Amino acid sequence: MRVYKITFAALAVAASLSLTACQSGDAGTGQSAPSSASNGSSSGGADQDGAKDTAGKSSSGKGAAVGTGSNVSNKVGKCRTDELEITASDQSFSDESEGTVVVEFKNSGGGDCSISGYAGVDLKTSEGPLSAERAGQQTGPDTLKGGESTFFGITYPLNDTGGSGIRITGLVVTPPDETKSVTIDWPGAATLPVTDGSGSPVTVGPIGSAGQGG
Repeated sequence: MRVYKITFAALAVAASLSLTACQSGDAGTGQSAPSSASNGSSSGGADQDGAKDTAGKSSSGKGAAVGTGSNVSNKVGKCRTDELEITASDQSFSDESEGTVVVEFKNSGGGDCSISGYAGVDLKTSEGPLSAERAGQQTGPDTLKGGESTFFGITYPLNDTGGSGIRITGLVVTPPDETKSVTIDWPGAATLPVTDGSGSPVTVGPIGSAGQGG
């Protein structure tokens, strides 16, 4: 009986050790879950980084939208010489003692621009340059949208003296607040009368008031 008891006892111990080993193995297997969770956490961090990148791009997008809005809210810039198509035409009437040339500023720059005041006007003549005098009531700023035009008039004395007069060879126009000039053909009468200074001067009207220079 002792032999059997010892054998049973040994078997019980062995079974106990086997159970303990199994539990240890299960515990080891259980430890792999945190490792997997750790990997999952790492993947989550990458996703978070990705989310940050996405958020950064969204923020940049918002910044661009704000910038566009601020550009829209900015004041319209002045019309520049390079953005204007400048032409002139004769608008004189045969029964008047003065001739009239109308100058057109057409906005060819694409965007809106603002223009006001007086353009600089000089006649190129056989006796040298002749600057026009300002006349008429100055108007407020005029916003020119792309493709739109504004006009102003130049008045000058007609040469009805019978003499050869002073020959006009060209028209030099400088837009308001600009230093760059454009030389175009003079469409009016070919000559000005020779005077002692007592005759009518060449005058230029303000922007937006064509024909009011007299």
